[in-house]
Parts: sequence; structure tokens; C-alpha cells
Amino acid sequence: AIKLPVFISHKVNFRSLRGIIKIDAPISRGMIKIGFGNVAVFDRRYSRSILELHGTWVIKGNCYLGHGSKISVGENGYLEIGDNFTISAESAIICHKKIIIGNDCLFSWDIQVMDTDFHKIFIDNKQINLDEPIFIGNSIWIGCRSLILKGASIPDNCIIGASSMITKKLQYSNSVYTGNDSKPKKENVRWEM
Repeated sequence: AIKLPVFISHKVNFRSLRGIIKIDAPISRGMIKIGFGNVAVFDRRYSRSILELHGTWVIKGNCYLGHGSKISVGENGYLEIGDNFTISAESAIICHKKIIIGNDCLFSWDIQVMDTDFHKIFIDNKQINLDEPIFIGNSIWIGCRSLILKGASIPDNCIIGASSMITKKLQYSNSVYTGNDSKPKKENVRWEM
């Protein structure tokens, strides 16, 4: 606490903090910032971040959650975020099972990552839409308004184009994926923050 590892904006709403937050990295002042920033396409005055934590959230280094970002970890959820993670603004991560995000990842605005459908669907009394984990590798850039849904897996060094929807395991690292296609649009790419 003396080193003040977490800075929290006055515009963060704590819905629940009954879960566990673990910082699995050397502690430094302000390594985790929640609810700050200013993305020009949003009115920051009305933008509010939300934290709802019932399960486990592991933070493995520097983590920046821009204004209006939302994190919800359900009772059985396990969320792990790697070092040097950034959400620019107004994005949501909803974890009821398991979401693992690697190091050096950048999420643009209006992104939703969720490993659950929330509502159960049954055929002959058997649930057909179970929660599934999501794995996001190292050095991933996800463009604005994208959806990363249950069962998604993104290999290292990929770019997910704006308004894409990822629902399955992508095969190739160092690639650009767009739309809801699991085949890369470009290969052998590299990006920088």
C-alpha cells in the first residue's frame, strides 16, 4: 500500500469486490490505472468504469484500463492479464470461466470479450451452450468494436481488425484477421504500440 500500485479514477463504480485480486509482478507506484484517459470520440464526463469481482483476477504487470472500461469476473471466473496491457476506453471483459490475456496487448475502444452466453440453452434437458475459455496471446492489437467470444484463441503477434468477431481458435501468429473469418488477411506482420 505504501508504494500505491493502483490508481483509481473517481468515476469507477465498484459493483462487487468479493473476489480476489492478485498482483503477480514486482510492485511499483501506479502500475495499475483504472478509469483514466481521454479518447476523443467519447464524452468522458459521462463515461464511468465498472468493476464487478466475484472470482479471481490476476494482474501480471502494468495494466491500464481507460475510462468507461468494465471488468466483470463471475464467481467461478479466472481472469489473467499479462504485463503492459492497455484498453483505450469503453470496452468490457466479462469472465465466467477463464480468460487469459498475454503480455503487450492493446485493446481499442468498444471491444467486448466474454466467455459466456449468460443464458442457458437446452436441448432434451442437456445444456448446449457451456462457457468456454478464451486465450489471447502476447502482442495482440484488437481494433475498435470487435467481439472476442467464448472458445476464441488468438496466437501471438496478431492484429484483429475493427468490427471483427472471433469465436474459434485462430491458427497463424503474426497475422491480420478481419470480419469473422478464421483465415488471415495478411501474414508475416509486425505492429508497434
